[in-house]
Amino acid sequence: MDTSDFGDDYGMPLVLAITAFGLCVVGGVLLGDALTPRPREAVRTAGLTPRRVRDHVPPRATPLLLLQAVSLVVLLVIGAATASPDVLGRAGRAVTWSCDGADQPLGPWPGLFYGIPIAVSLGVGTAACAWALRRIAHRPGDDQQRRDRCWMIAAAWGVLVSSQLLLVVLMIAVVLTHTSCAATLGTVTALVIYPLGLLGLVTLAWSLFTVMAPRAARR
Repeated sequence: MDTSDFGDDYGMPLVLAITAFGLCVVGGVLLGDALTPRPREAVRTAGLTPRRVRDHVPPRATPLLLLQAVSLVVLLVIGAATASPDVLGRAGRAVTWSCDGADQPLGPWPGLFYGIPIAVSLGVGTAACAWALRRIAHRPGDDQQRRDRCWMIAAAWGVLVSSQLLLVVLMIAVVLTHTSCAATLGTVTALVIYPLGLLGLVTLAWSLFTVMAPRAARR
């Protein structure tokens, strides 16, 4: 994409690139699962234990991914509520700090301008992965195959969530590093977002590895 179309705004190309990357990973994994033929067994057996999605997804990584998804939504809501116009008067792109008696808009900030594409992609990806997990958990086949595919889909969703959380954390961190007037609020914000950023890096690495080698990630 020609970044000159965005003028001096380099935040939106980055948002669109990371969003497209996450959605492509999710779409690729779901397409691969849809094109994989179902196993055909001569004799089919059924157990009385009901199949649950949570029994097939990663037991340790899934709660962390859910925590990141909730944190991402909370940060987007806070960003939208505190966003203000930038120096050119464009709404939803900056946050205004009062510094030495003067208002100073800083960005990029995860307001509505940047937050809407992130929120839409998160909603679409979450709905698609949830539907796929439920379909795989309840269809016939070997338990190991179901777990492998569920792990891949959970990891693909993790790529989407972790990469977008890292993007939002990066936006907030850039703003904090460009102002000396954040005071206590800036310190509290940093203590919250930096651990989230570290967690996002770890889960993003795990998600990418699991998408490429689900069985190796299970060992």
